[in-house]
Amino acid sequence: MTKDFTLQPLVNLAHQKNDAATRKFGQLTQQQQIALAKLDTLLQYRKDYQARFRDAVQTGMSQPDLHNFQNFMLRLDEAIAQQQKVVEQAHNSVRVGRDELEDTQRKMKSFDTLAQRHFENEKKLEAKSEQRLQDEHTGRHATLKAASAESES
Repeated sequence: MTKDFTLQPLVNLAHQKNDAATRKFGQLTQQQQIALAKLDTLLQYRKDYQARFRDAVQTGMSQPDLHNFQNFMLRLDEAIAQQQKVVEQAHNSVRVGRDELEDTQRKMKSFDTLAQRHFENEKKLEAKSEQRLQDEHTGRHATLKAASAESES
């Protein structure tokens, strides 16, 4: 009968940590994609608004409208700069999450390898034990057969 692997709780824990790191990495990747989409939206909005401004300047624009446009563009540029920081933070978080995931995968594989070696050794020991029992049985059978042959002679 094979012995239990004494480090099995650590194997299970390594798998749980890997699962958690995988989920976290997925969430971080999703957050990064959302941040990039918001930045793209802001940049597209700025581009569209800039085009409208060029059209308005060609047809004539009052001083208050020009001032309002400039203020709006400043706020829009600030929002873009802020969103770029969010994107950079999300990128850094994804990098850290990827490193964490790789670390948990490495640990999990190490524990899995130890467990596999344990079970392979246990199989070898069990096979040796079965072979020993088989040899003993064969030996007894041969001894009985020899004794039976002597008594007949």
